[in-house]
Amino acid sequence: MYICICNGIREDELRRAAAATASGRHGDVEAIYARMGKRPQCRQCLDDAEEIVREEWQLTREPRLEAA
Repeated sequence: MYICICNGIREDELRRAAAATASGRHGDVEAIYARMGKRPQCRQCLDDAEEIVREEWQLTREPRLEAA
């Protein structure tokens, strides 16, 4: 699903970029967009993008069980 139509950013791309930001230590959604070489244009995507980024940062913080 596209999160940002103006920049053609898909949800999976945003999730990967958010996961690569070390759990939120590197800025907000606009900073993540900038690292992707993009910038918000109409800004209608930002609420949804922020929620996705928060979800990814939360997943990054949670300990994961590894299969034995």
